Amino acid sequence: MSSELLAPLDLAFWHLESTEHPLHLGALAHFGPPPTTAGQEPADVRELLARRAAAVPRLRMRVRDVLFPVGGAAWSADPDFDVSRHVHEITLHGADFPAEAARLAAELMERPVARGLPPWEMYLLSGAPDGSFAVLVKLHHALADGMRAVAIGAGIFDEIAAGRRPARRPHPVPPRSWIPGPGRLLGIARDRLGDLGRAVEVGASVVGSSVARAGRLDPRPTTPLAADPSGTRRIATASLPLDRVHRIRRTTGGTANDVLLALVAGALRRWFEGRGLPLPDADPRALVPVSRRRPGTPAGPGNSLSGYLLDLPVTEADPAGRLTAVRSAMDRNKAAGPHRGAGAVALLADQLHPLAHRFGAPLAAGAARLLFDLLVTQVPLPRSALSFGGAPLRALFPMAPLARGQSLAVAMSPYGGQVHIGLVADGRAVPDLDALAAALTAELDLLDPPEDGGAGTPV
Repeated sequence: MSSELLAPLDLAFWHLESTEHPLHLGALAHFGPPPTTAGQEPADVRELLARRAAAVPRLRMRVRDVLFPVGGAAWSADPDFDVSRHVHEITLHGADFPAEAARLAAELMERPVARGLPPWEMYLLSGAPDGSFAVLVKLHHALADGMRAVAIGAGIFDEIAAGRRPARRPHPVPPRSWIPGPGRLLGIARDRLGDLGRAVEVGASVVGSSVARAGRLDPRPTTPLAADPSGTRRIATASLPLDRVHRIRRTTGGTANDVLLALVAGALRRWFEGRGLPLPDADPRALVPVSRRRPGTPAGPGNSLSGYLLDLPVTEADPAGRLTAVRSAMDRNKAAGPHRGAGAVALLADQLHPLAHRFGAPLAAGAARLLFDLLVTQVPLPRSALSFGGAPLRALFPMAPLARGQSLAVAMSPYGGQVHIGLVADGRAVPDLDALAAALTAELDLLDPPEDGGAGTPV
């Protein structure tokens, strides 16, 4: 793969990270026991994981600074790539393997990925009594958004690896001077003027929406969703039956995502009450990322995101009323489109010069707190059954990065008849994250009372 400049949003994510505030996303995948054949040893799962990961061209790329554009960076192949630096195995010894895996995953997600190497890690978590195992994947947000992460991580699955075509040898690129000629300078100036106009348009939309909602530009004080970063992480997971989510959708209208967002709102309300805290004066605002990739097209490199802002109706006592409020708000968001409102702040990053990302990152790091209180995202997975080394994928819990100054992020992935939900929190601010995971199940039961007691359960 030839050298490739980081897109503006990728560059922003690269410079926003700090030691206390890592900016990678991830997934915790649980697999059943690998098949065994009489007279043969089970497959070496770690060796297979390393071999599959090394075969993904994107995972061999690292970030390096470039001379032009000034302040920019590029992806280039790591000449000393060694997959053993990225793939590790850890054996767990607790009786409750899923709980131990989540606890260890939280510790591993606290650590930033090495910046001098391709920015990713994978951990094989073994030791379950029945021979099942888990794989934790960490990808720096500069490398991928949710959809791109799925495309990259899917390379480890049997079904994807079997159909992978050999990577094409890149065409040689003729050497080019880092100093642009007059014609190129004119084109750059023209592009910068166009970028400036788009930046002003998007920026005005972002600021206008923020002022209209908050009335002032200072950090939103919603607690316990706001906290100075401690560098610690806690992870909790839950699985909800997808057929029950769709049953609610068919009864009430809207989309399955509307139902899930309403469940998050209700779970937050229940969580506040369980902590003995008063409900917030203003409903917490969620950023709901929206992919700008066209459906049916391959996921290109880097991030391609905008977002909607949604006031989660935590102060609404009626579960049906919460769902109605979410559906109406999301309908308004979709009518306006992802290029308007404060949720379009990701588009603003596309219009800024690389130097603005490099030197403006310390100032922009806390901007998320001005615009929203938590991230709630859905990460689509392939609908077909997946396996690794013959071991069936049982569940995959996506994990979103925390914005600076925020203490909770929620990510959801439908797979295998379940909606698998990964909750990531600042470990110091939210020590009771398991209670929020349990609240999601309780909220589902309010909107769709189980006829046979078959509720979803935290994992």
